[in-house]
Amino acid sequence: MPSRPTRLSDKAALPFRTSNKQKRQELHIKQKRARDALKRAERFGRKKEEAKNPKLREERLRRNVPVTLDRKRVYDDVTDEPDDGGLGVAYDVERMKRRKLAEEQQLEFLGEEGADHPDGAENDRDIDDDDNDSMLDESDSDEDEEDLEPDELDDRGHNPLPSKSQILRSSRIEQTQAQDREASPTRSTASTNLSLAPAALIAKFPTLFLPPDAPPPPPPKILITTSINSTLHDEAAILTSLFPNSKYIRRSSHRHGYKFSVREISSFAHNHGYTAVIVLEEDQKRPSGMTIVHLPVGPTFHFSISNWYTGKAIPGHGRATGHMPELILNNFTTPLGLLTAHLFRSLFPATPELQGRQVLTLHNQRDYIFVRRHRYIFREKRETEKSVVGPDGREVKGVEGIRAGLQELGPRMTLKLRRVDRGIQRRSGQDWEWKAKMEKTRTKFQL
Repeated sequence: MPSRPTRLSDKAALPFRTSNKQKRQELHIKQKRARDALKRAERFGRKKEEAKNPKLREERLRRNVPVTLDRKRVYDDVTDEPDDGGLGVAYDVERMKRRKLAEEQQLEFLGEEGADHPDGAENDRDIDDDDNDSMLDESDSDEDEEDLEPDELDDRGHNPLPSKSQILRSSRIEQTQAQDREASPTRSTASTNLSLAPAALIAKFPTLFLPPDAPPPPPPKILITTSINSTLHDEAAILTSLFPNSKYIRRSSHRHGYKFSVREISSFAHNHGYTAVIVLEEDQKRPSGMTIVHLPVGPTFHFSISNWYTGKAIPGHGRATGHMPELILNNFTTPLGLLTAHLFRSLFPATPELQGRQVLTLHNQRDYIFVRRHRYIFREKRETEKSVVGPDGREVKGVEGIRAGLQELGPRMTLKLRRVDRGIQRRSGQDWEWKAKMEKTRTKFQL
């Protein structure tokens, strides 16, 4: 009687148990090879079918969207802006303002149409006529979608949100083009719109959120120092190349010397025209934290540092020049994120020197701020490279033969916001605006 073939269990366990350890290992290896052979046969069979019918691959890629923690991100249910600024509330400021504006303009539109046409059928007929207007769909659809992108929002005090007609037309256009359009990139690749800060947050921190009609702020001047008895003199000197117009002053560590506090250092820095104080903290002779004091009256931000790499430790690194870099702030969407973004914006001049081709990126991903500095150059596209693809998944017209080359300059580090103090504290933890570990939900991020 022929023996039965071995059946693989659903839980990937062994087909049967044995007390011999070597037998168990051999059975485990055989079972793993059998599973790999089945997966390989299935994968090659799918490739043959997709080669005959390319639509099968498009449907598979559209259906198999990876479920990451960013896609499962949840926000607090907020209907109105909190009176205290909303630092402890995680909600998307831009999404809420767009929803409120769309609701208000929708009500105004329905009220105007109802007054002009008492019969609702005529309104529906007019909307259908607008949908059938080919000139509107062809000429205005691309412009409306570009107006709705967060990258195109105005940062000079003008109303950055779309108008009533743009919202109505874009909703119809998205419904008709949802199936033909490729998947858009994740929200983390969108730049931060700094002009949508809540009014209560602006009133609480007037030195960070300047009004639109205010004159341009003076160029920043930063004092960099370390903790007492620190050995991070080389690392602090590296920060002077990262932050323009900054100066490193050693903190006294003599046994008979006077130990100046951060509050006294901030008072000295303000009297000498500095706009911020950065204190680099140390743990086991490596950078472990960074405290940024916004002068003259605060607030004070406490960050932890991980994954610190100098420029020499990065393969293929370049040498930074003394030009003012461009600043890119990505994925700061909540009130706390906007406050943090405005803090970093106050550390860099508003007019970068473009001839230096240096850019500093602060990318927020799951409340971790990745700091990278690069030098870029525009060059011709090689034959083996693909063209530049836009957010809609299609090739960008006009730049088919151009590619951008990047060279990292360093330093490289990862920041995580731990606490925001009110004013300049004599000792840590006296009076705080926000501190970490207040939310235990893994799918809820604060920045």
